[in-house]
Amino acid sequence: MMSKIEAFILGIIQGLTEFLPISSTGHLYLGRHLFGLDEAGLFLDTMLHVGTLLAVLVVYKNELLQIIKNPFGKLSMLLVIGTIPAVIVGFLFSDLFNSISKSGITIGWEFLFTGIILWFADRIRNGAKKMESISYGDALFIGTFQAAAIFPAVSRSGLTIAAGLFRKLDRETAAYFSFLLSIPAIAGGIVLQFGEMLSGRTEAISFGSLFVATLSSAIFGYMAVVWMINFLKRKSLKIFAVYVWVLGFSIIILQMTGIF
Repeated sequence: MMSKIEAFILGIIQGLTEFLPISSTGHLYLGRHLFGLDEAGLFLDTMLHVGTLLAVLVVYKNELLQIIKNPFGKLSMLLVIGTIPAVIVGFLFSDLFNSISKSGITIGWEFLFTGIILWFADRIRNGAKKMESISYGDALFIGTFQAAAIFPAVSRSGLTIAAGLFRKLDRETAAYFSFLLSIPAIAGGIVLQFGEMLSGRTEAISFGSLFVATLSSAIFGYMAVVWMINFLKRKSLKIFAVYVWVLGFSIIILQMTGIF
C-alpha cells in the first residue's frame, strides 16, 4: 500500500518533470520502481496526470477562455493541428509503446536521446517568433516531435520546446506553446488511461494517498510551468541535457550489471 509520503514524493516528481524537459514518464517509472509500486502504475499515473492537467489549466485559463469564446479561431486550430501527429502515432502503435514502457529496457537510451535533442536545440539563438507569428506548419512540426515522446523516457516538453526553437520561435514562446500544447496531450492520455484502468486490475490505493499525490502534482506542476517559461528567457537547456545524459548512462550501466 502506498504511503502518503511516497504519494507526496511521486507527486513532486510528476509535477516537476512533466514540464521540465527531462521526462515525467521516465522519472515516474524510476520512482515507482524504487517504492515497489509497479502494479499501481496505471491508476497512480492517471491521478498524477490529473494533477498536472489542473496546474496547466490554471496557468492558461485566459487562453482557454479565448478558445471557448472562439472555438474555430487560430489558437484552437494550432492546438488541433499540433495534436494530430500524437493521436495518429498513439492509435497505430499504442500496444507496442505500452510493452516498451512496462519493460523499461530502453529507458536509458531514451534519456540519452532527449539530451541530444536538447543540446542541439540550445545552440539555436536567433529565434524571434512570438505566439501571434506561429504558423500552422510550425504547429504540425512541433506536434510531430510531440508524437515521438510516446516513448516513456523521451521528454514531451523537451522535444516540443526543441521543435519550437528549430522553427525559430523565441525561447520563451517555445516553452509557452509547448505547455499550451500539453493540455490536449495530457487530457487525451488521462482518457485513455481511465479506459485501460477500467478494463484491468490495479492495486488498491487509499483515497488519502491519491489525494496527496494529485495535489502535490498540481502544486509542483504549476510551479514548474511558471519557472520554466521564465528560466528559458535567459538560461540554457544544456543543464537539462547533461542531467538526462548522466541519468541515462547510469541506468544503462545498472541494467548491464543486472542491478536494475
